[in-house]
Amino acid sequence: MTLTDLLPAVRQLSASDKLKLIRILAEELDTNEDISPLEPFKTYYLATPYNSFGAGESLMQALKLADPT
Repeated sequence: MTLTDLLPAVRQLSASDKLKLIRILAEELDTNEDISPLEPFKTYYLATPYNSFGAGESLMQALKLADPT
């Protein structure tokens, strides 16, 4: 069965049944081990706004220009 075969039936489900289906599918994905490109116990560095003082100043200037009061 293909996705195009399933979609008409899924669209006829009630909102609560659609949410149940989403939960079921998400749980199945969670149990599969090969879906995540992240490696366990590895540290990943993410860009954050911390210590980006120029960004805060730029945001404050933009807010002052947007609110003329």
